[in-house]
Amino acid sequence: MGRYVIRRLLQMIPVFVGATLLIFLMVNVMGDPIAGLCGDRQCDPATAARLRQEFGLDKPVWQQYLTYMGNVFTGDFGTAFNGQPVTELMATAFPVTIRLTLVAIVFEIVIGITLGVLTGLRRGRPVDTTVLLLTLVVISVPTFVTGLLLQLLLGVEWGWIRPSVSSEAPLGELIVPGLVLASVSLAYVTRLTRTSIAENRRADYVRTAIAKGLPRRRVIGRHLLRNSLIPVVTFIGADIGALMGGAIVTERIFNIHGVGYQLYQGILRQNTQTVVGFVTVLVLVFLLVNLIVDLLYAVLDPRIRYA
Repeated sequence: MGRYVIRRLLQMIPVFVGATLLIFLMVNVMGDPIAGLCGDRQCDPATAARLRQEFGLDKPVWQQYLTYMGNVFTGDFGTAFNGQPVTELMATAFPVTIRLTLVAIVFEIVIGITLGVLTGLRRGRPVDTTVLLLTLVVISVPTFVTGLLLQLLLGVEWGWIRPSVSSEAPLGELIVPGLVLASVSLAYVTRLTRTSIAENRRADYVRTAIAKGLPRRRVIGRHLLRNSLIPVVTFIGADIGALMGGAIVTERIFNIHGVGYQLYQGILRQNTQTVVGFVTVLVLVFLLVNLIVDLLYAVLDPRIRYA
């Protein structure tokens, strides 16, 4: 196990460098960030030259990237164009998005897996058909439509929630935004769990456990569900990073100042330091979560061993 972890960590290095280099190049071709600092009026040449030198934009792109990566390993993600360190923006944005993502993941696990197990055990029955239709509707409806509809009904019409989340973003105010953020993934988790349960239900080890006279709850919980969760864990693990980086729509609807909000503002204002800094951290989250998911395989299925 230890050798496998070390090997995976070493494999992360070229993936991390390649992903950050690609993002850095893409952000640098979005446009001239200095032009965005001057608003509608064009910067005079002297001011533009001074700003380029101040933010290191007068150097070649490869040199900018090497300088940036050298600073990243010391914990310095640069300075936004408003003079605020990017680490300060991260310190305020990431805790909010992490809470929002945790709420969404809880919805996926509790509701998605529960519905998947129920429909997988009752395949072809009315409850199975109903859940499949509902999940198909959820997948078909765009997230921004779901968010705006719940905001209008629960927040404006009925007054059950606040239409927009406060700046502190307490956990209680993130329940509905978390449900909106998790809606599509929840539907996929339900369908994936249902399919896996229905397939493994006919496996030999399940029939053997039933023939031994084991209680139904133990057969489902320890034998059937445990082996059926491997593809579900894979999906949820990959979805964690996707939820954190893809929360732009949800955070815009409910006025949540998280990672999605900062990325949107950075792209809108062509703030390269902010965009690259946040995406760099998201790349690290993706890599670490994928490693944890791979290690969980051995916990769920004892037959899996890592050399």
